[in-house]
Amino acid sequence: MSVDIRDVEDFLNTEADLLDATNLEEWMALYAEDGCYWMPMGPDQTDPLGEISILYENKTLMAIRCNNFGHRLAPSMEYPVRCSHIISRVKISDVKSDDKVITVTSNFQAVVFYREQTLYAGRYTHQLVSDGDSFKIVQKRVDLVNADANHKSLLIYI
Repeated sequence: MSVDIRDVEDFLNTEADLLDATNLEEWMALYAEDGCYWMPMGPDQTDPLGEISILYENKTLMAIRCNNFGHRLAPSMEYPVRCSHIISRVKISDVKSDDKVITVTSNFQAVVFYREQTLYAGRYTHQLVSDGDSFKIVQKRVDLVNADANHKSLLIYI
């Protein structure tokens, strides 16, 4: 299977644009039906089910968070959430032709403002499958540089 790195970069930038716009419904549509979002507690973590994670959500849990995010009665929505994501050093690290999974790594920085500004930085690992002329996310792993530090509640996906 041949994959153009520019198509992958465009896809990752589209994902970042949706997060920056806090458009969680369209962002969630980028995920495969069995897709998941994983933010481990440490860089050596290999099992999201057998070890504690900062976040590990399938599409059902994403839908709940998405529905609660913009709800007018949600206390966390007193103020708007503003974000800015920067993605760099995008690399295709593995292509499995038998199951059509593409593994992509990239570095990121994300600034989230909600009452105060918080900087997140680290490495993304996306597992993607081809979906027509685009991709679907099977898994997005977010390895924060400071994953083992104390974190406030995450209001939005990074």
